[in-house]
Amino acid sequence: MDILINILLGIGIALVALLAISATRPNRFEVSRSLTIAATPEQIYPHIADLRAMNVWNPFALSDPTAVTSYSEPSSGVGARHTFAQARSCVGNIEVTEAVAPSNVAFRLIMTKPMAGDNEIRFTLAPKGSSTDVTWTMSGNVPLLAKVMHLFVSADRMCGGEFEKGLAKLSDIVLLERQRRHA
Repeated sequence: MDILINILLGIGIALVALLAISATRPNRFEVSRSLTIAATPEQIYPHIADLRAMNVWNPFALSDPTAVTSYSEPSSGVGARHTFAQARSCVGNIEVTEAVAPSNVAFRLIMTKPMAGDNEIRFTLAPKGSSTDVTWTMSGNVPLLAKVMHLFVSADRMCGGEFEKGLAKLSDIVLLERQRRHA
């Protein structure tokens, strides 16, 4: 019986220590990735500002082909909304909160599963000669449960690679469209 009490006591101490360490972690997170795309902001912007067009290259939307989705009409502009329910992971919605053509689009991402979250997503398009620097950023508050998670896997590690894949696919789509127009 003493062994069981010691084991439970050890587990309890470990959990308290884990929560104490987690509580010292930052209250906000930010993940950001950039890519220079050989196109003008005007050529890229429609692929971000319209939720249907964005989900052609967005790796989060493409991760589950069986996802149940819906779009508001119109699917672009402030107030446009996309809801999603993926069988394997995520349930939530994303809404356009700011659209400044051709330089900036902001979204509010509200997740209800696998854990609640309310995050801001922002795309900025900055001209760079005949190309454009496209930056995809997500930020938000980090509740205690997420702080515990971030001890093992950071938000940057969870999302950064997906942002890189998405920006590369966006670049491919924009460049292909450009080639078709010039052919």
